[in-house]
Amino acid sequence: MSRSISVVVIDGHTLTRYGLVRLVSADPEISIVGECSLASEASAVIASSRPDVVVLDVVLPDADGLRLARELRDRHAGLGIVVLTSQAEDDVLFRALETGVSAFVGKTAPNTEVLGAIRHAAVAASSFTATGLATALARRGSAAAQVPPVMALSPREREVLALLARGQSVPAIAGTMFVSLSTAKTYVSRLYDKLGATNRANAIMTALRLGLITPELQVSA
Repeated sequence: MSRSISVVVIDGHTLTRYGLVRLVSADPEISIVGECSLASEASAVIASSRPDVVVLDVVLPDADGLRLARELRDRHAGLGIVVLTSQAEDDVLFRALETGVSAFVGKTAPNTEVLGAIRHAAVAASSFTATGLATALARRGSAAAQVPPVMALSPREREVLALLARGQSVPAIAGTMFVSLSTAKTYVSRLYDKLGATNRANAIMTALRLGLITPELQVSA
């Protein structure tokens, strides 16, 4: 029998945290190994329990949940990070994408979606998934005032674009392409310059509009 997925829950709302713990604990393949309500408590809980996945609220009583997610990603490259939110704004979704979390799920999502996000995060920590991402990208694309001129991408830049579109972080891209982290950062920077983008979401949106990638290639939605 395979080992169960271990999870830490970080949420400032006691009832929400209790409900989430009950939901996750009911799944025989997932176990809760720790919980807390504050960002300041997260490091100690994670260090003592060493979970596969952390599920945290986008808004915590003492911190920005996405800022905590960024810190956790920087310290734990292989940690699955699922962000729960009651904020459905596109900007929050794109912030989550840029932060490097594994999944972004609304608090009103079906139980199966929450559990699916946890399973995804456990096996693909560096790959982003979010229901509605394709729609959000389309909305942002239609709102853009200008489209930068099409420029030829090198094979390496096309490979980087495809990996970014699949949700891989820059360190993960370096590993996939068998290059150093600094080289991967250079590839990403050059790609952004060519696309006139400032971040991953802008790059994917622009690449979709220019036909450089197809909807089937982009980040899981």
